[in-house]
Amino acid sequence: MNIAANSLEHHWMPFTANRAFKSDPRLVVKSEGVHLWDHRGGQLLDGSSGLFCVAAGHGRTEIADAVHAQLQTNDYMSPFASGTPGSFELARKLAAILPEGIDHVFFVNSGSEAVDTALKVAMAYNRARGEGQRIRFVSRERAYHGVNIGGVSLSGMVKNRETFPVVMPNVVLMRHTWSPNERFVRGQPEGGAELAEDLQRMIDAYGASTIGACIVEPIAGSTGILVPPKGYLERLREICDTYGILLIFDEVICGFGRTGKAFASQSFGVTPDIMTMAKALTNGAQPMGAVAVSDKVYDTIVDAAPENAIEFFHGYTYSGHPAACAAGIATLDIYENEKLFERAAALSDYFLDKMFELQDIDLITDIRGYGLLAGIDLAPGAAPGLRGSEVQTRLFWNGLHVKFTGDCGIIAPPLVAERSHVDEICSIIRKTLEETGH
Repeated sequence: MNIAANSLEHHWMPFTANRAFKSDPRLVVKSEGVHLWDHRGGQLLDGSSGLFCVAAGHGRTEIADAVHAQLQTNDYMSPFASGTPGSFELARKLAAILPEGIDHVFFVNSGSEAVDTALKVAMAYNRARGEGQRIRFVSRERAYHGVNIGGVSLSGMVKNRETFPVVMPNVVLMRHTWSPNERFVRGQPEGGAELAEDLQRMIDAYGASTIGACIVEPIAGSTGILVPPKGYLERLREICDTYGILLIFDEVICGFGRTGKAFASQSFGVTPDIMTMAKALTNGAQPMGAVAVSDKVYDTIVDAAPENAIEFFHGYTYSGHPAACAAGIATLDIYENEKLFERAAALSDYFLDKMFELQDIDLITDIRGYGLLAGIDLAPGAAPGLRGSEVQTRLFWNGLHVKFTGDCGIIAPPLVAERSHVDEICSIIRKTLEETGH
């Protein structure tokens, strides 16, 4: 593939050092299975499932065929006061794998939209039950909940906030759960459950009657795979139940088999009131997200409205788009037919064994992991994030795609990966870090 001079300048790329990228571009022109091909003809292993989206591997013709057939049959219809069959079928299939009691699904177009929708659901629920004064949201340091204004307001990652100071008020942050005393801990740390008491501290400081919801990622993903300490999520659930506060789990990254079960809430045995999801919902083949809510939340909002009136004044032009729903249905069929969640659970021990074997590398300062997720922290360079950017580029040209946040690489291979692919991922990481040196 030839790249004409300045042909890249018109596209302002997201979360990218645009000047650096366009001076030395890394373009992917083909994908199949667990592999990618760059514009120079090189082959890469996809070590982060795209952006944690492509759980079933690239190039799934079943999904492409379903989208093609849907677009030829009915390409679009307004989702407001009308509908298409696919959205109802996808919601039914999702309800079958969601935690018990989470039976109602609202479709959106991304994880960011899912988070903002979840916030509005929480507001609508509290208003419907006569507690509209519950306007405060509790989030966490090092949290990532997308890039719309609601998600940015909840964010606990400084680079996602500092340029955008005009955000929602009434958001307070609990501490994150990572501790430097627990480096290289595999799975859930033994200590740290007491950090859930931060929610109680917020209640003591602001009053329980002002707090509408607490939102956390079961595993904090984009910040570097922070696995919850044993008992932590359980204690959050207990506090929320005591004070009538909604618990929201952001499962955009850790949903759809990444933890060995359909959702992390099931892996950890804690059921929230509201869940957000996206990414692997359509295997990355179509933009889509969703918010799933408990029967209590749905019924409270719907029953509070007059008969024949709109109950929830919210939605998007492309909510439940027919093509996205077709992709979602085909994707869930693949997960079920190929038992990919079970396959992920079976591969997890080997994956984590190999990830933690990398801890002898001098540049690595910590490794964390659960299921088919691992975070690898690197010693920073001259400034935070520069080491990670350099290593990410070196990994690409050495044949491995890995998503980096600052100086942390996040490894999340497709659920269809084999042990040999895990070996290759680790081999390329070791080689690249040895080349990078100190």
